[in-house]
Amino acid sequence: MVLSDTDFQLCTFAELNKTDLYQIMQLRSAVFVLEQTCAYQDLDGLDSDSLHLFKKTDSHTITAYARILTPIQCEDAHSSIGRVVVKKNQRHGNIGHALMQTAINASLKHFPKHPIKISAQSYLYNFYQQLGFINTGQFYLEDQIPHQEMVYQPVNQTP
Repeated sequence: MVLSDTDFQLCTFAELNKTDLYQIMQLRSAVFVLEQTCAYQDLDGLDSDSLHLFKKTDSHTITAYARILTPIQCEDAHSSIGRVVVKKNQRHGNIGHALMQTAINASLKHFPKHPIKISAQSYLYNFYQQLGFINTGQFYLEDQIPHQEMVYQPVNQTP
């Protein structure tokens, strides 16, 4: 199920090679644990059934990543995009926007009848709103960081 364009690759867990998996975990740890000084259980048992979207540099280093949970993982109610991360020295030139737009497109392609739910860090509200996500009114602390639930509703298409 490898979806590849010039910028991003989408893989199942089984399709990830060891180097890519290692770089993904290293990037997630560097940003979520070290940079955000947040000790949390990143390896939550969901990666093996998820889709993994990432961008590599010309030197084959992963610099941006997002995990897409399938509707089956979400009680068939929605899909979900999470673990969205861009390497600190690459946060320019709209890489985060392109990553999220590609994740939305992949989710809609694979799960067209399901809305997409995210757990957004509250300071990124405007970023996600610009991508079409709507705040559900659910605010909470997750690992001592303010978050809010947001949903992207796919446009119903008539045959």
